Order: sequence, then C-alpha cells, then structure tokens
Amino acid sequence: MATITPVVATAAGNAVTYAAASAGGDSLVVGSNYVTFLVRNASGGSINVTMAGAVACSQGVLHNTVVACAVGDTEILVPPQVVSPSTGNVAVTYSATTSITVAAVI
Repeated sequence: MATITPVVATAAGNAVTYAAASAGGDSLVVGSNYVTFLVRNASGGSINVTMAGAVACSQGVLHNTVVACAVGDTEILVPPQVVSPSTGNVAVTYSATTSITVAAVI
C-alpha cells in the first residue's frame, strides 16, 4: 500500500507524477481539501476503482464509491463520505493493477 499525496495543480513548477497502483490498494491523503484522483488505465479493459465508505449516511450505513475506469484517463472528484474523519485519508482499491497508474491533484 502506497500513500498518495496530491500536488497543488495551480502552483508554478508542480508536475503531476503518476505512480503504479498498488495491488493491495493505496491510501489517498485528502484532509479537508477537494481532491481529484487521476487514474490512467493503459490495460486492455475497464477496471473498477473503489473508495471505501468512511462516513455513515443518515441511515447509519457506510457506502463505498465505485467508479468504472475505461481504457485511457479517468478523473474522479473524491466525495466527502469516503474521507476518514480520524485520518483525513481515503482507502482506495482496484479490480486490477496491471498497467494502472495513479496521481492526485488539489
């Protein structure tokens, strides 16, 4: 599991650097920021990216957010219900990791 720290997209000189998606999942650092999670899928087919629910809804249930990522680039705005209130991080898993790279921007 790798920790993915977003870069500030508007700061001069900040380049978005993609890293390989970890087979066991990754931890995305969000805190109180609006973060866009970038998934670059260079595999032969669609994959699913799952962000584990961390804040219960009004019915007391945790809901995961699952996004299908076709071949190419996918941008996911991280929803607040998947951000852990205690750590400010999001647990992310992938249905496949071969030829998948990820990054994040604020």
